[in-house]
Amino acid sequence: MSFSLERTDDVTIVTVQGQLVVTNRQEFKQAILDAVEQGSTTVVIDFTDASYIDSSGLGALVSLSRRLRDAGGDLRLVGLSDELRTLFELTRLDALFPLFATRADALAGR
Repeated sequence: MSFSLERTDDVTIVTVQGQLVVTNRQEFKQAILDAVEQGSTTVVIDFTDASYIDSSGLGALVSLSRRLRDAGGDLRLVGLSDELRTLFELTRLDALFPLFATRADALAGR
């Protein structure tokens, strides 16, 4: 997996490519926590180019969501494939995370 961060004011957009799994979740989580420490209150994670998220990746997202809520912000997910959207629905995490089709939709939800 690779990921990149773009930060504008209090918004960080994270673009994920590949798989979010146990071997890379900590690096991913720490990069986002660093952005929150630097003042980001809204984090949009774009999964358009992601293919898989394992249980540890889901756990990292839940932890990040909790941390952002505690800081007065929120975590929004974008571009989930049908398979990833089904994963979020089956685990009922679609109730925890706002899911958007596009970045523009997620940013308009501010």
